[in-house]
Amino acid sequence: MATPQASTAVPPGCGSNLNTLYYRLCDLSVVWGIVVEAFAAAGVLTCLVLLMVLLASLPFVSSKKRRSSVGIDTGFLVFVLALFGLAFAFIVGQDFSTCASRRFLFGVLFAGCFSCLLMQAVKLNVLARRDSGPSGWFLCLGALGLWLVEVIINTEWMIITVVQYPQNNGTASVTVPCAVNNKDFVMALIYVMNLLLAVVVAPLPVLAGQHKHWRRDAAFILLTGLLSVGIWVAWIVMYTYGNPKYGRPLLWDDPTLAIALVANAWVFLLLYTVPEVCCLTEEDETVLSFGQDLHTNPGYETILKEQSSHSVFMENKAFSMDEPNSGNKPVSPYSGYNGQMRSSVYQPTELALITKGAGNPDGSFETAIPRATLNPLHTLNDSTTQPDVSALGQSPATNGNILHWKTQW
Repeated sequence: MATPQASTAVPPGCGSNLNTLYYRLCDLSVVWGIVVEAFAAAGVLTCLVLLMVLLASLPFVSSKKRRSSVGIDTGFLVFVLALFGLAFAFIVGQDFSTCASRRFLFGVLFAGCFSCLLMQAVKLNVLARRDSGPSGWFLCLGALGLWLVEVIINTEWMIITVVQYPQNNGTASVTVPCAVNNKDFVMALIYVMNLLLAVVVAPLPVLAGQHKHWRRDAAFILLTGLLSVGIWVAWIVMYTYGNPKYGRPLLWDDPTLAIALVANAWVFLLLYTVPEVCCLTEEDETVLSFGQDLHTNPGYETILKEQSSHSVFMENKAFSMDEPNSGNKPVSPYSGYNGQMRSSVYQPTELALITKGAGNPDGSFETAIPRATLNPLHTLNDSTTQPDVSALGQSPATNGNILHWKTQW
């Protein structure tokens, strides 16, 4: 008799050999299950793509301030990916494993996401004040410490609830983890709510800073926190007040938590992860200002150019100083014959020659030859450097030990 009931209870879209626990995954009459499943599957693929892009862009991250966020961003993506996977546990039916994973992993995974966001906000606060943020290991250890607190809290809560309600008052139809009251489930998430409140408050001081890059990142974190607060307020009110009021708590409890999971996970992706991955390869303000002030501030290349131009100027100046001056040429005894300009030698005109010939019956005339002064180092007995006196028509004049030639004409 159970076989016909099982055959007639198969929903449209599901196979006859499928376990009843997974009917919501293929039941076409349950619209919310199909929609949540589609968005969760798309979220899983998006997380995988963003994770590969994040790891592939790591060699191209030139800023140390951006590089320190890669580890915590990777952990954040892993937690978001787990949130999308946990949504399938709320779509399928209830048994011990699914209910235990719901009760334990709901707060643990959200605590991991909010811990990463909070440490990122702390890093932005340090950067806004000192312009040098903490290392990546410090951020990861801080997020890990905040996350382990919720792990301990949920572990103790699960142990207490299982011991307190061993078989749901003797009825074995409902498993132990699924018999927990809705208000008890919400009260177990108080620490996660405190992390969410800290995520909203922490980016506010960064918005008053001077660095535009960090203000933009803080604005994305603040917007992510505000939308998360709205989602949490909506599902808590619906889970604790709306469902019991309409008398259908078991019918709408799972859709409420599943929709809250998927919606908040997509907020994490679109408002934090995607902008963070896009801004990962950007240069920081110090590198940009150095590139802009390269011509104003004397850098290494500018100093080399100045030194090279200065050395070339000194070299040219030294070369010009080594060159002899054209007006200070050395005077030799034979400068009247080979070193003087034509204009410096007296050339008598025809009238002067006729007049000189009339006054000199011998037909000889004298021309003015520039006087040559011997070097004092030359001796009087140096006959090789003395010109022919009789040929030049000059008489020697003696002044001390130096012999001078005086023109007689």
